[in-house]
Amino acid sequence: METWQFMVNNIDLIASRTLEHISLVSVAIGLAIITGVPIGIAITQNKKAASIVLYIGAIIMTIPSIALFGMMIPILSKFGQGIGYVPAVIAVLLYSQLPIIRNTYTAINNVDPALREAARGMGMTALQRLRKVEIPLAIPVIMAGVRSAVVLNIGVMAIAAYIGAGGLGVFISRGISQTDPRQLITGAVAVSLLAIVADYALLWLQNRLIPAGLKRT
Repeated sequence: METWQFMVNNIDLIASRTLEHISLVSVAIGLAIITGVPIGIAITQNKKAASIVLYIGAIIMTIPSIALFGMMIPILSKFGQGIGYVPAVIAVLLYSQLPIIRNTYTAINNVDPALREAARGMGMTALQRLRKVEIPLAIPVIMAGVRSAVVLNIGVMAIAAYIGAGGLGVFISRGISQTDPRQLITGAVAVSLLAIVADYALLWLQNRLIPAGLKRT
């Protein structure tokens, strides 16, 4: 009951921290999509490059999030951005690369060669085949990578509160430092609910992006 009362009394603050959290994750994931999808498409042309890129991405994923945030501090301090918004976004951007690049690479590679040949036979250029055939077919797998990145990094971004980035992680960090289970539970529940809502929202978007002819009846 105490935790519920705390949530009710601080609903405005929870809403504000939630918007901060969404803003941080949205910027990081948006940048990850802008960079990761083209990289995933590009490495389909070279298996050696694909192996190197995916290996680097896997290494980044093994770095503990608190350690990655810590590594950002001395590097970005030289530019006056050692703590706060910028290192949090960069760290989550790095964590988002592997699922997006890997799924894009896999999706484009798995397009039926017969469809490529048919598009080539219709006189499409490589860019037209990519835009009109390969990417539409790859959307479900690419979006699965985006959804994985979003759900994962909503949790990772909670740790960014320790470097002053804000968001829902503030409740968790304060709950731990002040030995206050109300704040700890509030933060944990809010992060979990946000991850669930985001996943379903992206699933809805995925279904909207899939061309009608490719949807299961």
